[in-house]
Amino acid sequence: MAIATHGTMAVDWEQRINYDRLRTERLERAKAKLKESEAGALLCFDMNNVRYLTATHIGTWAQDKVARFTLLPQGDEPILWDFGSAAKHHQLYSPWLGGPERSRPGVSMLRGTLSPEFGRAELVATWIHDELEKRGLLGEPVAIDIVEPPVMFALQNLGINVIDGQQIMLEARKIKTEDEISLLTHAAGMVDAAYQLLYENLKPGFRENDAVGLVSDFLYRHGSEMVEGVNAISGERCNPHPHVASDRMLRPGDPAYFDILHSFMGYRTCYYRTFVVGSASAAQVKAYDKCRDILDQAIAMIKPGVTTAQVVELFPKAQDFGFPNEEAAFALQYGHGLGLNIWEKPIFSRLFSFDHPEVIEEGMVFALETFWPAEDGWSAARIEEEVVVTKDGCEVISRFPAEKLMVTGPRYMTAVGPLEPTRETESNYNNERVHPSGKPGVPGRQDLDS
Repeated sequence: MAIATHGTMAVDWEQRINYDRLRTERLERAKAKLKESEAGALLCFDMNNVRYLTATHIGTWAQDKVARFTLLPQGDEPILWDFGSAAKHHQLYSPWLGGPERSRPGVSMLRGTLSPEFGRAELVATWIHDELEKRGLLGEPVAIDIVEPPVMFALQNLGINVIDGQQIMLEARKIKTEDEISLLTHAAGMVDAAYQLLYENLKPGFRENDAVGLVSDFLYRHGSEMVEGVNAISGERCNPHPHVASDRMLRPGDPAYFDILHSFMGYRTCYYRTFVVGSASAAQVKAYDKCRDILDQAIAMIKPGVTTAQVVELFPKAQDFGFPNEEAAFALQYGHGLGLNIWEKPIFSRLFSFDHPEVIEEGMVFALETFWPAEDGWSAARIEEEVVVTKDGCEVISRFPAEKLMVTGPRYMTAVGPLEPTRETESNYNNERVHPSGKPGVPGRQDLDS
């Protein structure tokens, strides 16, 4: 085990996460990728990219506002236009930004809430134009990650050539630094503990939204910045996967799978586990074992130099598990990078990876996730592991047990001993006799008619 799990406080007696090094190395990587590109500057409105470049953060409420933005010119330091008083706060408490010259108040259009007639798009474009002109970069393309159309049009009206900047930033973020790996590992450890809570609480009557509340409460109490989602799926909702929690109540014999997505110091998790409540049917056990086998084969392939195409060759085809094509089955047999966003490079998918393979490199952190429907027509299994690519393989950082299907809830006693944890949901199938439907029962009960 090479990856340590540190305490999150700074102490004088142990080397832990080094935030100064984190800030410096992230910005250096972005500068290097910008230098390799055709762009004269990067203009970022994506809050994850703004954080990567400036090491500033004003709350998850700002993630979708497209209000704050930063300009990174070639050979220079980033300039941040910030949300009102946040600029003054960062002048006081974020010395790495360099003071008022590089931490300025100034917002964009707030996703159109500030209407075009307010003139904000033209003002933002003028600010960018002036900074480029000062540095002799007006003739160079400006690479932008995401942008509201009026801002892009205003930049173009000033003669600025706009190109795609998201790929530059994703390339910079693809290989994680030592401190990023530590933060991703700690975030995964918080989810380990959240799954322990779920294991202890899943029982008949517990609802999917109860699971969402329980996990969210735990994560926020332990320092999570944002619980992006607790994907709680149970019973007949498991197949097909709806990708959203509901108020459904758990019943005996139900499968239940969860994806816990949260952010610690900006670094995300995506981490599925599947349980059964009270007992598992033979079909559920079989589906889980198949799902686990697909995942284990993929993990065994991971090492530097292997391509995403080689890994997804091991994934079943969409038609093998009930879908007409890979588009319809997208993200069920899947892999994706993790970092300041849930989905980063590289991507593992039969839909894309054969035509556009990516080479796996040391220092990548990504999640691999698999799905398999049960033969009963309504159950399914979903498992996901987060891995860090090492020099000769990978290390799994999602540690809550998942090698076998786990049964939650109370253990029931019968007159002749414990109720079997592997049993059919319909009680009349759990005996030696053949059900009138012709379906064989489960051996283990004495035939009372003999």
